[in-house]
Amino acid sequence: QVQLVESGGGGVQAGGSLRLSCAASGRTFSSYAVAWFRQTPGKEREFVAAVSGSGSSKYYADSLKVRFSISRDNAKNMVYLQMNSLTPEDAAVYYCASRRTYTTRNQEDYDYWGQGTLVTVSS
Repeated sequence: QVQLVESGGGGVQAGGSLRLSCAASGRTFSSYAVAWFRQTPGKEREFVAAVSGSGSSKYYADSLKVRFSISRDNAKNMVYLQMNSLTPEDAAVYYCASRRTYTTRNQEDYDYWGQGTLVTVSS
């Protein structure tokens, strides 16, 4: 069982940066892939980025890979999402999710979810 808690959301002006954090419980966290998804009202939840359990493999939505960066610190049971050059289109609730073994881009594959953290971007 893994419990996830996101933090770091908030309001930022367009062009600014935020770093989201995902704190995980569990003693075998390094065995779990972690992904970030985001959702805005009326839209499907979309994949943002994912990182393998070891941190050696990272995957991004094509449209975000230049501005967003995912990382993890297994010693601290933490995963981070650094978001730069934010635009109003990045405003959403951001969720971290986890699953054992390999990463995927499909939300249906993830077993554990945090409650989400809200990011707002003003123009």
